[in-house]
Amino acid sequence: MNDFQAIADRVEIEALRAEFTDAVMMRDRPRLASLFTPDGVLRMPDIPVEQIGREEILAGGERLQSQWDFFVQNTHPGTIRLDGDTATGRAYLHELARTLDGREGLNYAVYHDRYRRTEEGWRFAERVYEVRYLDTSPLTGTAPRAAAAPAPTAASFTEPASAGRLERVAAALRANGFAAEILDDAAAARARIKDLIPEGAGVLTGASETLRLSGIDEDINAGGRYDAVKPRLLAIDRATGADEFRRLLASPDYVVNSVAAVTESGSLVLASGSGSQLPANAGGAAHAVWIVGAQKVVPDLSTALRRLEEHVLPLENARAQEVYGRPSAVNRLLVLNAEPHPGRGTVLLLREAVGY
Repeated sequence: MNDFQAIADRVEIEALRAEFTDAVMMRDRPRLASLFTPDGVLRMPDIPVEQIGREEILAGGERLQSQWDFFVQNTHPGTIRLDGDTATGRAYLHELARTLDGREGLNYAVYHDRYRRTEEGWRFAERVYEVRYLDTSPLTGTAPRAAAAPAPTAASFTEPASAGRLERVAAALRANGFAAEILDDAAAARARIKDLIPEGAGVLTGASETLRLSGIDEDINAGGRYDAVKPRLLAIDRATGADEFRRLLASPDYVVNSVAAVTESGSLVLASGSGSQLPANAGGAAHAVWIVGAQKVVPDLSTALRRLEEHVLPLENARAQEVYGRPSAVNRLLVLNAEPHPGRGTVLLLREAVGY
């Protein structure tokens, strides 16, 4: 290895360690998990905790960080020893923490690391946390309740998420039990639907501009490949066939839809005026596929609700007035935090902005 390569490797490993601390401080669990190799290990014998693989590290981070009132981690550079595509090293920490149940203290600790060069760059193969000093005396300080960060603007609700952000969202969705794929555009989603849904399956499409603009709605409901539910619904007399109408909506083989927002922690947010299409999405359909434009990624649930009220609803209201002659409303709200049935739900994240 030449000197320039060694310097570059050291810089990248140091950046990896800094990224870890930043992800911890920002409570960005998907990014934290992505810093490990797929089979990477995080060990904390003093707690004790052992998490193997990105999904366990992500889930463990969720559990741990949900207990914090506040947490501060300062990391200081330690040694790095290179050995081709692997390396070892240490980093030194000073931490302050208080949990929601009142436990608190400060400590000094060491991370004993193994690193591996991958196609994604250097990643942690193993991180072992060793506490060298622990003081559980009550902390005299508090976490100041600073003013909230500036709220996302209307423009930010239309801007596609970056490639890295989409990767983190996909990882969070997978950790929550969804299948998640990142595709280039709506045309790719249109083709992927044909792979995911077998010919002849009963398919319900949601009232979605994403489906309409992408051509997926027309493919399903007018293409003849599937047993499309929507044309059957339109043929039912609502006065005499209300029960049949409701059953068809609630439990198709497949439901294909979009969402109002997807959070960075891997939750899907859907809304409806009547609520008629929500049961199939919630669990009534045997399988679900959601196509999600890159502009729908938001940091958290509160921002998702802001996006829904401030951006999606006005646009849907205008459409409803034109098509149905009446306004829309957010009368029903569905939040899917996880998919408990493996293989049921698939999210197709697009790199482009599509729909609202």
